[in-house]
Amino acid sequence: MSRTALVIRHVHFENLGILAPLLAERGYRSRYLDAGVDAIDDAPVSGADLLVVLGGPVGVGDAARYPFLDDELRTVAARVSHGDPTLGICLGAQLIAAALGTAVTPTGRIEVGYAPLTLSSAGEDSVLSPLRDTPVLHWHGDQFDIPDEAALLAETPGFPHQAFAIGHDVLGLQFHLEADHTQIERWLVGHAHELASHDIDPSAIRADAERYGPRLAERARQVFTTWLDGIEPPHAEPDE
Repeated sequence: MSRTALVIRHVHFENLGILAPLLAERGYRSRYLDAGVDAIDDAPVSGADLLVVLGGPVGVGDAARYPFLDDELRTVAARVSHGDPTLGICLGAQLIAAALGTAVTPTGRIEVGYAPLTLSSAGEDSVLSPLRDTPVLHWHGDQFDIPDEAALLAETPGFPHQAFAIGHDVLGLQFHLEADHTQIERWLVGHAHELASHDIDPSAIRADAERYGPRLAERARQVFTTWLDGIEPPHAEPDE
């Protein structure tokens, strides 16, 4: 069976990462839309079997300066209103929350680097359960509130809203399970100004990627595999 995965990407190095081969194994044909370059239209977004909205260095509140965010909000809102399979990562999760009318705000602080999550009771029973003892990669400063129709799945001391789910098909993650730890240097170079501005030593993140990355990759694959296995693809068609 052939399935389509539409992927909204904001910066080139924040891509599907370890999720790409998992999608390919399940017969998904992934297509990137580069925000601000490619048109983000309702028809292809609503027609995809899966929508993945990735992270980036802009925020939901930056739409006046980056108008493509309005297009994303509109198309994401239409999609999640129908409960179609949607995965939001970092900015992507914030866009889902905002599309559902929930506040997304700057916190005035950042959370960057590897650190563990605390799973809620709902999180312990969710696809995130493999992460209970595994540090994940954080790279954010904004915070979303949890939509009324969603379940809070995880928190950290500084950011109490780290993940939410709406049923099985809509999942929002503040952290980066998709990031390939073997490619962390791309992140360190791409976000060099942010790291320097906040006096964060890239060598510490580099060392933690080597220390935690392999185990996290294994657990992240478990999370994504369980989530993907539970998706009912409404638009799948047989291969010709």
